[in-house]
Amino acid sequence: MAAMAAEEEEYEAVLCVKPAVHVYRVPPRASNRGYRAAEWQLDQPAWSGRLRITAKGKVAFIKLEDKTSGELFAQAPVEQFPGIAVESVTDSSRYFVIRIEDENGRRAFIGVGFVDRGDAFDFNVALQDHFKWVRQQSELARQAENPDQGPKLDLGFKEGQTIKLNIANIKKKEGATGNTRPRPMGPGGLSLLPPPPGGKSLVCPSGERPSSLSAPAQLPGTPITDALLSWPQPAAASSASAADVWGDFAKASGSASNQTQANAGWVQF
Repeated sequence: MAAMAAEEEEYEAVLCVKPAVHVYRVPPRASNRGYRAAEWQLDQPAWSGRLRITAKGKVAFIKLEDKTSGELFAQAPVEQFPGIAVESVTDSSRYFVIRIEDENGRRAFIGVGFVDRGDAFDFNVALQDHFKWVRQQSELARQAENPDQGPKLDLGFKEGQTIKLNIANIKKKEGATGNTRPRPMGPGGLSLLPPPPGGKSLVCPSGERPSSLSAPAQLPGTPITDALLSWPQPAAASSASAADVWGDFAKASGSASNQTQANAGWVQF
């Protein structure tokens, strides 16, 4: 595992390559106001070649190389960005000041300028992305070493905190099934149909019998059953014929007085 980790650290990734770049001598900074590219004699670059940005582990390297042979002219190790190793000038977005370093540890500041403004933008973004990745890796490693120190999700109720549940729809559904009213049951367990809307009850006077029975009218929403259709339809007749029609009913009631009393309370629905 240690050997594998060492190999990963030795791996060098290429972050950015720009084929045209100019190098300028930078005069000593007179104050803390920053560098100005207008003071570099931009028409007389000290060197021209290509620029490569590589990364080995957490450190990025700005390498100035010959366009043809690839020979290294100078390199600037960058351990932090933004930082002292790479600084922007105050009067242009195409020029930077970088701190180069040789094998003996000697350092110097030089100016670097790009011909195209888009190349300068890519140079800046490549460094930003690399050190953003470095910060993310450092944070992940810290959390792996101390998992208990990370932010914890607290789902408990605070003191005095309440929640509100909307159960209006539930009550409505329960009430819909409970509002069904059973139909009234008549004698013998038969359910009685409700009276028609706006209809009037017809009560025969006491002691009188209806002279004729009209055909049952179809009530709104109540189909006529076969039992109603089979009801006898006598025409206006004498008391003898009426007695024949009501004869079975009179026998079942047991007496004529009971028959008269039943007819007096008869109601047409």
